[in-house]
Amino acid sequence: MTALTARPNNPTAASHLQAAGHSPLLARLLASRGIDDAADARLELTGLLAPDGLLGIDNAARHLADAIEQHKHLVIIADYDCDGATACAVGLRGLRALGAHVDFLVPNRFDYGYGLSPEIVELAANHPDFTKPDLLLTVDNGMASIDGVARANALGMPVIITDHHLPADETPAALAIVNPNQHGCTFASKNLAGVGVMFYVLVATRAELKKRGHFDTQPMPNLAELLDLVALGTVADVVKLDHNNRILVANGLARMRAGKMSAGIAALLTVAGREFRKASSFDMGFAVGPRLNAAGRLDDMSLGIRCLTTDDDNEARTIAVELDDMNKERKAIEQQMREDAEINLSALDVDVQFSVCVSHDEFHQGVIGIVAGRLKEKYHRPTIVFAPDGKEFLKGSGRSINGIHLRDVLDWVNKHAPETIVKFGGHAMAAGLTIVRDDFELFKNTFEAAVLAMSEPEVFTKQLLTDGALDANDLSIANVDAINTQVWGQGFAAPLFEGTFTVVEQRILKDAHLKLTLQNQHGTFNAIWFFHAEMMPKTIHCAYQLQRNDWNGKTDLQFLIEFATGIED
Repeated sequence: MTALTARPNNPTAASHLQAAGHSPLLARLLASRGIDDAADARLELTGLLAPDGLLGIDNAARHLADAIEQHKHLVIIADYDCDGATACAVGLRGLRALGAHVDFLVPNRFDYGYGLSPEIVELAANHPDFTKPDLLLTVDNGMASIDGVARANALGMPVIITDHHLPADETPAALAIVNPNQHGCTFASKNLAGVGVMFYVLVATRAELKKRGHFDTQPMPNLAELLDLVALGTVADVVKLDHNNRILVANGLARMRAGKMSAGIAALLTVAGREFRKASSFDMGFAVGPRLNAAGRLDDMSLGIRCLTTDDDNEARTIAVELDDMNKERKAIEQQMREDAEINLSALDVDVQFSVCVSHDEFHQGVIGIVAGRLKEKYHRPTIVFAPDGKEFLKGSGRSINGIHLRDVLDWVNKHAPETIVKFGGHAMAAGLTIVRDDFELFKNTFEAAVLAMSEPEVFTKQLLTDGALDANDLSIANVDAINTQVWGQGFAAPLFEGTFTVVEQRILKDAHLKLTLQNQHGTFNAIWFFHAEMMPKTIHCAYQLQRNDWNGKTDLQFLIEFATGIED
């Protein structure tokens, strides 16, 4: 069941924002999202939080500055998703610009799994492509690597951890840890992605080097040149876009629109058919991010990192085409897995079951997270999808709904059925785990019990928050352009409007999408509903986003429908 609920308005804040120069509609939208000061709507880099608020960043900066000045060999240990790849690329580009000798290593998920494991430490120490590191630097991982850090210390390779994942009670014995979510850190933005943490570490390291006179005889690098990568990783990791993250993303997108981006991002936008001059957070999340992620899902994220670190346009285009082909393969695998999952779930009754767990012998480990997300959206239930991990284990990826903290639920399961879970980690909305294959049914039942024990009944009704109805004055290209000046995404939802319309025309495109012509008292409008291939009745009530549709030199309004239901005449 889906319920549309209008966001509460804040007329006083909207009036202040309108007086500051925002259009009446944009002022209303910002005010309803908690912005009551014009300064909080501004997205200049000068508004970024200072690095010194991050616990451990000064210590990390000193050690990195020492390593640079002493010409030590650094190796970045990356994660195999888009956040990890962009964090690695930011680290490589930034540290090299600061004068560091740095290589990288990203675990292949199928051979090594996630994070700085003891096996990855051994590989780093004996890698065929580079000499033994003097210092390891993790990006977007490390907080759970107790054994990996211990092994690195034993081999004489101290570790600096940069991460954003929630910590356990015990933390690794690292040289330095920078994580806004670590115990005792008072940094105001707890929502930095891994790439954002790495960017802050670079800023602090540059400041430390400047203090030492490092740039007295050489130019100081402009780290803002890395913000296109920061924007991509931040959006793709679906972290909350608080004010600080919106500043990072807005400035990264501005660089892209100005043509000032890495060759890799430019190439990925091109193969995705997106125009760089109109680069948006939507493009990062649904066009560029999935193509980059395809490398880590199906093969080796080293290819994606190469795409983001090359300055050769031809090489970037070649890699981008390869990543695009991988993404097409990923889509085909995903479609088959979804069909198989639906067969397994054919008897699911969401009125009496409050979680979804599904496993299949043919599921692909690299795609289970995407399928979990799709099923979560369809059923509005916390969902875990499992794929085989050898003969004894299953590897799972989970996605949750608002109001149910997935990592806490798994912790509940681990306490009540400790024999089922081998390891787990994650945060509120997403998690990964490994379970004993023979204990799947026990895990499934315990997971259901945990979800019920840790949630309130109302969270199982899907709530779509809307910004209400629009009048004739609101329905303009100027308002679409005003909306597009802001950064929207996770935790700062894109404007979603609702209204009742007559369906004038409709047709199904490519057996997958519904194209409509809608009409009400304010006019006639084109609309598109992606991944909905069923015809609608004559009158509908729908929730939609406003878009501009530029085609053949003409610009029209278009509605992007997210939900619709028929209304009886």
